[in-house]
Amino acid sequence: SNTDNVVSLEDRLTDETRDDFFIRREGKVYAGTHLIIEVMGGTGLDCIATVEAAFRRCVEACGATLLHIHLHKFSPQGVSGVAVLAESHISVHTWPEAEYAAFDVFMCGDADPWKAVDILRKAFDADEIKVDELLRGEGVV
Repeated sequence: SNTDNVVSLEDRLTDETRDDFFIRREGKVYAGTHLIIEVMGGTGLDCIATVEAAFRRCVEACGATLLHIHLHKFSPQGVSGVAVLAESHISVHTWPEAEYAAFDVFMCGDADPWKAVDILRKAFDADEIKVDELLRGEGVV
């Protein structure tokens, strides 16, 4: 029968020799690590140049590959934008009047999004940083 040569999705995605960006760590297989990072008591959150520089430092420190950055400055205040990465993305929405910014850092493969946390803390001189981690695609396989 034709089904004898069919390899299950689980077998394909858990194959260590597979050339993809799924992460295999501590017995788990998942697409990537997605950090929800909240910057509180931050400064410089209304400045596109500061946000862009922080994005670039995060990309480099995390070992990711930058494809494109798009940022938008709102009037009277606020910045929103995204850094599109080969490994996924970094996004931000800022509320300078509240000294608050919401960052998403989602990375697949060997990139390490946790290295972005301290960079964002320093870039915006944050009083406090809150981080929640999601393993995207966990349990799909």
